[in-house]
Amino acid sequence: MAESGGLERARLHSEPLAAVSHRLLASWHRSQRYGVSLDEVAPVFSGTYDGESLFYRCGREVLDGLRDTLANEPVSMMLTDADGLVLDRVSADRELLAALDRVHLAPGFSYAEDQAGTNGLALALADRVPAVVKADEHYSLSLAGYTCAAAPVLDPLTGRVEGCVNLTTWSQSSSDLLLALAQSAAGNTSAMMLARSQGQQPRPAPRGEVFRVETAHSGAGSGIVDDLSPAWRSALGSATSALADHGSVLMVGEAGSGRATVLARALRASRPRGRILSAGAPAARDVEAWLDLWTPELPKPDTAVVIRDVDRLPARAADTLAELLRRAGAGVPVTVTASNYDDVPHALAGLLRTVVELPALRHRPDDIGPLALHLAGRVRGRAVTLTGAAERALREYAWPGNVAEVATVMHHAAVRADLIGVEHLPPEVLSRTTHRLTRIETFERDEMIRVLSRPGITMNDAAEELGMSRATIYRKRDRYGITLRS
Repeated sequence: MAESGGLERARLHSEPLAAVSHRLLASWHRSQRYGVSLDEVAPVFSGTYDGESLFYRCGREVLDGLRDTLANEPVSMMLTDADGLVLDRVSADRELLAALDRVHLAPGFSYAEDQAGTNGLALALADRVPAVVKADEHYSLSLAGYTCAAAPVLDPLTGRVEGCVNLTTWSQSSSDLLLALAQSAAGNTSAMMLARSQGQQPRPAPRGEVFRVETAHSGAGSGIVDDLSPAWRSALGSATSALADHGSVLMVGEAGSGRATVLARALRASRPRGRILSAGAPAARDVEAWLDLWTPELPKPDTAVVIRDVDRLPARAADTLAELLRRAGAGVPVTVTASNYDDVPHALAGLLRTVVELPALRHRPDDIGPLALHLAGRVRGRAVTLTGAAERALREYAWPGNVAEVATVMHHAAVRADLIGVEHLPPEVLSRTTHRLTRIETFERDEMIRVLSRPGITMNDAAEELGMSRATIYRKRDRYGITLRS
């Protein structure tokens, strides 16, 4: 199938198939599968985007600086979102802008692969690595007059693709520096996003872990299923039934909510003595090695794999993995997790027959206490308890990081005590600020929480230690959203 799509595309452009890169050929095949016309592009116009997002504001500022550098060059600089929607376009070359308007490479139009076929920005977003598509390498003949270089922009805190920087010029123009400029602009945008996000450090991309063995005791929900909420048990029951029926499940929900744990437990119910592996999406640079590991694993008897975060897979990796799963046959369960169904790569979505949703932890408040005690007990090596105030604070917190954040908080608390009180919890769990705090405000809030959370502290004692009046403490407590009550 992939070869026939590539042959049709190569024949129209008089290119020997062997001379076409595997990456480009895979993109041509996807373009054909999406039904993109070989003659002209007809992308969808939505015209809607968030012009106030941190990504957009930083990206636009970087492009404005780059425009001055390329003022005399026939280059159009663009910013797109993660779905290929063109958010902004700047260029000093009016002729080029008019030509780009004719092929709808303009703000408000989507130039993703499923809309415009193979092009620079679409390939960069699909594979999540920089890309150059020159002249006849485009899938559509109407784009053969252009060369595009694009680089994805990664969120510096989460590693997710926010969008891309795309530079487009005439196909006969020199393009040697285009990719370097696109990569530099993407990197500068990411760095600016980090500098303006309270100086937090980015989470490093995971390396080394490809498969994680899921044992009967692994996972946040292991051993306490009966104590968890109906929402958790319902998701587990639905996944178990689907695996017994046809062996394919997509578990959707926020990252860290326990999606992979639910699937691992459902698989364990269907194959008590089988081997269950949990596999995370690789970094773009590790895709080849990651794919190589699947070939010997999938055919092994009594082996099942949970594939985590398939919405973060590069398109070519998803296509190859789907083909490997098809070859392995119906005996291999297909269980995957994603944030939502719409972001699952098309090739894998076709293998999935049941979608199960696991609500975020903030929508399952009854799970917080049992999970906290369970996770703390695993760290401590014995049973721990929570004070009433600590249990209320944990229950009232929104847990944006879901179960993964509970694990981190309880690890730090459990190494300090068997009886966990509010004094063992981090300040962010004990406050509900609605505005961004300055460094001085953060220090003041943390000091107030440190003092007010001390067992037996009176308001008079706190006022003396903090050097504040009681009225000031009450006022600042409300300002910082501190949930502790004296």
